[in-house]
Amino acid sequence: MNYILFDGPARNALLPLTFTRPVADILIGIMTIRQKWEMHLGSTTTTLTEEYLSQKYPMVELEENVMINASFIPNPVLVEMIYNMEPNQAIFKGEDVIAFYTLENQEEVDFDSYEVLEYEGDCLTVMNTWDIFSKNDASIREDFEFLTEDRKSQPIPKSVNVIAPENVFIEEGAKLEFVTLNASTGPIYIGKNAEIMEGSVIRGPFALCEGAAVKMAAKIYGATTVGPNSKVGGEINNSVLFSNSNKGHDGFLGNSVLGEWCNIGADSNNSNLKNNYEEVKLWSYETEGFAKTGLQFCGLIMGDHSKCGINTMFNTGTVIGVSANIFGSGFPRNFVPSFSWGGASGFTTYITKKAFETARLVMSRRNVEFDETEAAILEHVFEVTKKWRKE
Repeated sequence: MNYILFDGPARNALLPLTFTRPVADILIGIMTIRQKWEMHLGSTTTTLTEEYLSQKYPMVELEENVMINASFIPNPVLVEMIYNMEPNQAIFKGEDVIAFYTLENQEEVDFDSYEVLEYEGDCLTVMNTWDIFSKNDASIREDFEFLTEDRKSQPIPKSVNVIAPENVFIEEGAKLEFVTLNASTGPIYIGKNAEIMEGSVIRGPFALCEGAAVKMAAKIYGATTVGPNSKVGGEINNSVLFSNSNKGHDGFLGNSVLGEWCNIGADSNNSNLKNNYEEVKLWSYETEGFAKTGLQFCGLIMGDHSKCGINTMFNTGTVIGVSANIFGSGFPRNFVPSFSWGGASGFTTYITKKAFETARLVMSRRNVEFDETEAAILEHVFEVTKKWRKE
């Protein structure tokens, strides 16, 4: 069967993270949503997304296709329902379509002609940016159970101080010595060729993905995910870092999401709780205003390629777009548009030529090419976000 993951109506609520990727490529738990679906289905997937992303994330459409809403995270019951679908059947949960089996071109789908199957079970969804960290606990647990079933962990080194070792899984090539792991509060997954340096203290649930590193004497609380090839240090609580991002030094990151190719300067901190303990509001690209999150703890959402200098301070509920560069004393405002350069004293436009030079250097350090496809995506983001910048 040909499986296609589509963005669905939540895409705009997931900006700025979906400026540079489909919903399917959001990391939550131990894997991206796409990786979860592919492992559960035992099949590769392609993507129906925005046209400007389609060269990097193409769609392969055959005569028969099962379309899956990428905001929904797979579980065994849901996967079984999808396996058993017939043509012109659609799975709904309330008003939301989860999946449908179509023989038509995607522009011609009319659900009035479909047989509706109702999914009544529980299911994790990613509908808002803050879902990524607030549902990360449950997602790590689900992924850990799925990935480690009937598998044996690499041995835990003797120098490691560990609580509940049965909830720790170490992949081949991982390195860790003289660290403390407390997996009594949730599972701890240490990916292939990852490293936890000496003196670090980690409380589960925690996921350290392939090639990622925890630097010396870090303090990490669950539920935190460090994406592939990312590096972390200092104090982190309930945060998700996508691949190839760095928060390598002291400073606090809490209830936050960092995209790819981000860098947090030394001794930078974010607030995750308002002084008056009220509900946190976050900038919404849909309404172009601040939306209620229903959360008391909510920190920083940072788009791909954004960076901050040393000693940067972020207020509770700050949203930073793609390829912003923030520095200087004081708190920058809690919505920083894409391609902004500056800080609390004001911003200018970070022109694409300069931004691309930096991206090219940053990516080359990880042996990744900044090619024409990447440049075209960022050029598009630059254009569509102009209205929020003070040119």
